[in-house]
Amino acid sequence: MPGETATDVFEAHRSVLTGVAYRMLGRFTDAEDVVQEAWLRWTAEDRADVREPRGYLVRVTTRLAIDRLRQAQSRRESYVGPWLPEPIATGHTVPDSAERAELTESVSFAVLVVLESLSPLERAVFVLREAFGFPYGEIATTLDRSEAAVRQLAGRARRHVDERTPRYDVDPAERRDLTERFLAAASGGDFDALIDMLAPDVRLVGDSGGKAKAPLRVMESADKVGRFLFAVAQQPVPGAEFRILELNGAPGLLVLSDGKPDTVVQIEVRHGRIQCVYIVRNPDKLAALKA
Repeated sequence: MPGETATDVFEAHRSVLTGVAYRMLGRFTDAEDVVQEAWLRWTAEDRADVREPRGYLVRVTTRLAIDRLRQAQSRRESYVGPWLPEPIATGHTVPDSAERAELTESVSFAVLVVLESLSPLERAVFVLREAFGFPYGEIATTLDRSEAAVRQLAGRARRHVDERTPRYDVDPAERRDLTERFLAAASGGDFDALIDMLAPDVRLVGDSGGKAKAPLRVMESADKVGRFLFAVAQQPVPGAEFRILELNGAPGLLVLSDGKPDTVVQIEVRHGRIQCVYIVRNPDKLAALKA
């Protein structure tokens, strides 16, 4: 619009750019770095010929994210223990709708973990198409590929995600209720109640990056997971505070120690029982969660 500055135009699209970059990289801090680099390029370019700023900025951001993802993938081969995405507070930034359901699903831990196994191009196509609904032709321009090639990448990525993403119940009220009961049972020392909430084949995935205490391998079975959680819950946390908030599109538990983020716990639910427990303790991934 007439009178809009370069800053005005960029800020109008910042949330979309950050959303694309986060889904591409699984790290909010990395996403912010990519968006900042996109901003620098935007201000340095001659924008006179840019007719569609949104498409242009998404194209720049996506390409920067692909480059960073390729670098990150080599680093993650030496990552200590399981890798989980950096938790982000989502809240109701989009009204309840089909669009909100798609956006929140695409930032769920379950989906982001599966996206790690895609190639950078497959991941870019999946994010742009499935999360943001970009037309194939626009994605082809963004990635400098033919539309036919993009459709093939999209189909392959969608099948891969469908095959590897567990089908969990997504009722947020049920997940919040179970999260609250889970916290009460663990902190209250009720081992039987805790075990009763866990599915027999429950899994626990912990991410510490070797910088905090957490399991270095995925744990399985209600007995093993229950005993581990019960033991951890009995260990004192200095100045402990517990908050339940929406993280990655679903209720999650944030544990604070002396006012600083210490642990994030999120559960996946199927048939009324906890099917998977995600625990993030890597301090580098918790810094963005302000107390």
